[in-house]
Amino acid sequence: MEKKINFEDSMKKLEDIARELERDDLTLDESVKKFEEGMALSKACKEMLDEAEKKITILIDNQEKKFETE
Repeated sequence: MEKKINFEDSMKKLEDIARELERDDLTLDESVKKFEEGMALSKACKEMLDEAEKKITILIDNQEKKFETE
């Protein structure tokens, strides 16, 4: 069963990856793998933010329509 990833955990992992990449003790292959992992997490975070923005926009639009009809 796949664990659903959340934004906060993803950001924490991205911070960890950034710190690891800043160190000089990774091999090129390890660095590339970490970079790929970071890019995937970054994409997932962007998608989560986009989804949250859509939900907020819908909520605001619905609230404005409710006020207009009252």
